[in-house]
Order: sequence, then C-alpha cells, then structure tokens
Amino acid sequence: MNQYLVVGIVFLVVIALLATNKKLVETLKNIYKIEELRKRVIYTIGLLLVYRLGSFVVIPGINPNALGEGSALASQLDGNGLLGLLNVFSGGAFGNAAIFALGVMPYITASIIIQLMGMMIPYFQKMQKEGESGRRKMNQWTRFLTIGVLILQGPAYIANLYHQVPSAFVYGNSFGFVAYATTILIAGTMFIMWLGEKITDKGIGNGISLIIMIGIVARLPHALLAEVNARFQTASGSAIMLILELVLLFLVFMATIALVQAVRKVPVQYAKRIVGNKQYGGVRQYIPLKMNAANVMPIIFAQALMFIPALFSGTAFAAAFSSMTGFWYNFTLAVLVIAFTYFYTAIIINPQMMADDMKRNGGFIPGVKPGKQTVNYIDTIMTRITLPGSFFLAIVAILPALAMKFLGIQQAFAYFYGGTSLLIMVGVVLDTLKQIESYLLMRHYDGLMKTGRIQGRH
Repeated sequence: MNQYLVVGIVFLVVIALLATNKKLVETLKNIYKIEELRKRVIYTIGLLLVYRLGSFVVIPGINPNALGEGSALASQLDGNGLLGLLNVFSGGAFGNAAIFALGVMPYITASIIIQLMGMMIPYFQKMQKEGESGRRKMNQWTRFLTIGVLILQGPAYIANLYHQVPSAFVYGNSFGFVAYATTILIAGTMFIMWLGEKITDKGIGNGISLIIMIGIVARLPHALLAEVNARFQTASGSAIMLILELVLLFLVFMATIALVQAVRKVPVQYAKRIVGNKQYGGVRQYIPLKMNAANVMPIIFAQALMFIPALFSGTAFAAAFSSMTGFWYNFTLAVLVIAFTYFYTAIIINPQMMADDMKRNGGFIPGVKPGKQTVNYIDTIMTRITLPGSFFLAIVAILPALAMKFLGIQQAFAYFYGGTSLLIMVGVVLDTLKQIESYLLMRHYDGLMKTGRIQGRH
C-alpha cells in the first residue's frame, strides 16, 4: 500500500507543479485558440491512443493469462538486456504477445540499412539527389525491406515465445499457426508505420519517433512502481534513496538536453549582388554544427555489436560480456560508442560538400580562403566538438549499467537513466516542442519558454 501511495504522491506533485505554472497554462490556452494547431494536437493524441490500445490486443491463439508476472517470458525480459529494451520500445507489447509486438524496430532497422546503402551504392546515392521523387522511392524501398525483416523476425519471435511459454499456445505451434501469427505481426508493424506517417502529415512532430517515445514513456509508471517496491523491501533508507534517484534522473535529463542542444555556430559571409534595383547577399549567417550530430545512432550500432558474444555461449569470451553491469561489457560499449560517433559523424557531415555549396552561393568563412582551407577548417571544428560529444555519449550509453551497479536500481527503471531510451525521449520532446512553438510564434503568441524561443546551446 505504501508503494502505491508514494507513486501517487510523486505524480500528484508533478501535476500540481504543472498546474501552478501560469506560463504553461497560458501557453495551453494559446494552443487551443489556434484552430489548425488544436486539430493537429487532437489528431496526434487520437492516433497515439489507437497505438496504445493495439499494444494490448493479443495475437489470436495466444492465452494472455499465461504471460503475466512470474512467467518464463517475464523473467527473460527482466534478465535479457536486448529483449528488455525491445519490450520498452514497444511499450510492453513485446511482453504481451500483442499484434504490435515487434513495434517499429524492423522499420528502424530497414531505415538504417537503406541509409547506409545511400552512402555506399551509386543507385541509392542518385535517388537521394532526385529530391521529392527520390525520397518517395527511398521510402518505398524501406517499406519493402521492412517486410523482409519482419518475415525473419516474426517466426523468430513466435519460436522464442513458444520456447518460454508453450502453455500459452492454445492451438499448438504448427506451421499454419506460425504463418498466420507472422502475417498478423507484419500487418501490425505496417499499421504502426501508417499511423506514424499520418501523424507526420496531419499531426505534430515526427510520427515514428513519437510512437517510439510513447512506448518508452508508457513503461515509466510500471518501472517506477517496480523500483518503489524494491526500495520498500529494504529495512531503512528506502524513501531517501528513492528521492535521490529522482533527483539524479532530473539532472541526467538536464545534461542530456544540453548535449542534444549544443551547437557550434560557424559564421558565413555572403557577397553582395545587385540585381536590378535590389541587393542580394551581403549578410552574415551561421552554419550550426551540432556537438552530437550522430544523435542516437552510435549507441544503437554499439549495442547491436555487443550481442555478438552471446553467439559464442559457453566460452570465456561470452562469459566476460554476459553481464550488462560487468566492466568489460561497459568498457567495450563505451569504446564502440566513441568510435561509431566519429564514424557516423564523418558519414553525415561532408565538409567538402558544405564548402562547395558556400562557394557556389558566394559565401565564405571570414578569415578563411574558399576551397581546401574551408574544408580543413570545418573538418577541424567537427573533430574538436565531436571529441567531447563522443565521450558524453559514451557516458550516457553506460549510465543504466552504472545506475544498476552502484545505486541498485532495477533494470526497468535504469533504462530511463541513459542509452537510447533517454536520447529518444529528449530528442523527440524537443523536436515536438519546436514545432508547436513555431505555430505559436507565427500567430504572434509567446513561445513555450520564458524567453519565447527554444534555442540551442553554443
């Protein structure tokens, strides 16, 4: 009873703080006044509710009562870092054996593959340069590849589910049932993709990112309750430790926001041009170079590689990397994150292309000659700002393990202290707030912040 009371008090305090914030209340009123923005927000919330409802619709032929707390599947999700992370990303649908069990991760996997192919294969490079038509072709390829990934992941998911909880299969595990369940999982993921595209077109923010974030946030009350239960099982110090954890979580969020927002502004001067009676150029602009240009991708790549040792089960090599809180696991993960940060930043940031675009438009960096020197200047700046960004990202990647190791935090709650979950939540929230703020400022209302503008750190 005490545990539920503490969770209730925490949420009541948060709601009370939000309700007493006059600035927030005034902003909500302004959002309601703008008809287009109001419709977009309501449309987005409606589709997200549809997604959440689908996360509880179990695959026909699976007994949901066999998948509850204490089942072999629940124990596997608690003990396996990768499957536990997939369950978090799907908002619990993975553990519920729901029609949305595979979530949008197959689509993310396909998107990453297509993105890498666009950097290495001339055919996809050509499509990237074709503008809107090329983007539509790339999206079509991504959808086809997503179906291919689902055809592989669907039977694997059913096989693992049967291995863990065979009693949940009402009609057995025949080939017909596997094909039928795989078809439902494919349809579920494709429907989620459709929801994401509709949110992007007619709602607020990036639809796929919002769906991932909602899935992650939906697990927060469950994770917090599990953490409270664990703390109150100890004889003393439970309330103090819980407060300390919440304060640390707040500080981690603030530091992550600073990392995501940090930019280095490179000044660019454009030459004056007189066309008729009008003057063009002659103004100074900036190129915002983000300290964490690679975003969450280095952590995703690094975590994918960290599950390779599991293929060599029974060996000393696999044993050294079997624990998420072990030294060698986290040391290797941090090194891989740093390496992938430089690798991915070098792929998505092309100093040569930036220098060519500036030269083509009559721009130059003050004090730096156009051409090779401009390329070297931009490359040097990116190298310098990527170094602290990569180390910060490595710390974020291993924070969940540190939280479990030194603070004794439960694995489900520790996911919110770092890694992909934290970066996705922060990035999506900031992007959505920027879109809402652009509508408010366009209608001459104050923005979401006291300064009236969400700005990057520089």
